[in-house]
Amino acid sequence: MPYVVTEACIRCKYMDCVEVCPVDCFYEGDTMLVISPDECIDCGVCEPECPAEAIISDTDSNAEKWLEMNRTYAGQWPNITRKKSAPLDADQWKGTPDKFAKFFSDKPGG
Repeated sequence: MPYVVTEACIRCKYMDCVEVCPVDCFYEGDTMLVISPDECIDCGVCEPECPAEAIISDTDSNAEKWLEMNRTYAGQWPNITRKKSAPLDADQWKGTPDKFAKFFSDKPGG
């Protein structure tokens, strides 16, 4: 039962989660991160580290729609193993609703 990243990460991309992940299962897109559900070991250390509260367990009722999306983009985006600086305007986007429809990009980060 892996953890997944939801739309709350979009435009925030804090990356505190990357720093604590023991198996390096985060992948970076242009506007958000995703977790490879095939690599995640369910340790849960990333969830409380996310200031945007964008990481949820796949047992959460909202996780199903994000599970396949995380799997898809983890296979396309570059793996990230070290924390980078969050966007300068990350705090302004924190808590903004409906970010996926408005701001999601399928482009890889880097």
